[in-house]
Amino acid sequence: MRRTDPEGRGPVRYGPPVPEAGLPVLPELASAAASAAARPDGEAPGGGPALLDAAGGYWSRRGLPAGHEHLVAAPGAPPLLLALTAALGGDVLLPRPCPAWWAPQARLLGHGVYHVPTPAECGGVPDPYALLETVRRVRAEGGRPRLLVLSVADDPTATVPPPEVLHEAVEAAAGEGLHVVSDETWRDTLHHPRDTVLIGPAEMDHERVTVLGDLGGPFLPPGLPAALARFPFTAQGAALRARTLDVLTALGASLAAPAAAAAAYALAEPDEVTERLAATVRLHARVATAARRAVLAAGALARPPQAGRHLYVDLGPLRPALAARGVGDAQDLEDFLGTRLGMPAPGGHRFGDAIDALRVRLSTGPLLGSTPEERLASLDAPDPLELPHVDRALRICAAAFDDLRAEAR
Repeated sequence: MRRTDPEGRGPVRYGPPVPEAGLPVLPELASAAASAAARPDGEAPGGGPALLDAAGGYWSRRGLPAGHEHLVAAPGAPPLLLALTAALGGDVLLPRPCPAWWAPQARLLGHGVYHVPTPAECGGVPDPYALLETVRRVRAEGGRPRLLVLSVADDPTATVPPPEVLHEAVEAAAGEGLHVVSDETWRDTLHHPRDTVLIGPAEMDHERVTVLGDLGGPFLPPGLPAALARFPFTAQGAALRARTLDVLTALGASLAAPAAAAAAYALAEPDEVTERLAATVRLHARVATAARRAVLAAGALARPPQAGRHLYVDLGPLRPALAARGVGDAQDLEDFLGTRLGMPAPGGHRFGDAIDALRVRLSTGPLLGSTPEERLASLDAPDPLELPHVDRALRICAAAFDDLRAEAR
């Protein structure tokens, strides 16, 4: 991962990658992709019938039925969000912090981007009162707020917003005439699905919410990029889908046949896919919980991770110890921890947080082992924390934070 230009610590031009599973590709997915590689025809813009059938079934099983006329597929979430933003026009509102790839799509189009603070209990959604204040301020300054992007299972904070908080944010957005894009990439990676209530905005507002999901979250490796959007069942939703499809077509942003075939196979959710996903979620949940214990023991802060393969750490309480080591901002912290941990530790400034806030996102994938064999062993182990390579990685993590705690004392 390339660091920002240190000259002035200007705009972040190279964001961190999505937290990866760190596991070999499921053989059945690889076979589905390979079988489509020799196809003479490419995938239709917006996705072919097989992929859209599978996507409709996937969302129907989650209480959001959709036909082909309500769906669009693209080669990854960034081009899909870019097309949606271009189709909607106007300025964009984002929670702070938010995924590193959200803001560049709007800035690339020349649209205004405004971050809104999140409530204390979670990330992913804006505080509703702060959202109303921000919208009114932007309008008073001559802006045109049109789009709110939020997440119900968040990167980078790994939290899931309580339904009442989400409902208030969606109501505030509707009252101000904003269209909502709900990024639900990580909704299938809940660490404790029986104890976590996840309700999407489209279940609260059927007319103003487009659901977006990057299949690289639960199902596909980075080398097979695929993402989907589900549009509202209204005339405005149909028009937005048509404009989004126009932008994707103009960009030539169609899925490669292997990625489309692998996506269709995964979205059908055969047993081998659901079993691998469940095992992967359990593994990352155990490792994330152990990593958080090490962070808290050192005096740093982190909300309990509820989804995904990461956690978001605030080292503000250790600022004096970090300052003694030349760490004064999030970029310094990224460099310092990346070296100490031997893995990427992207700073919070990459996710829209202030650069002087000492926050980082830590991914759990690098803690599973350094070889495919070690990672598969982590997946298959009754208790992955007892494996030598996982234990060693967690000890290195704990030692890095323990040193800071000792120096702070």
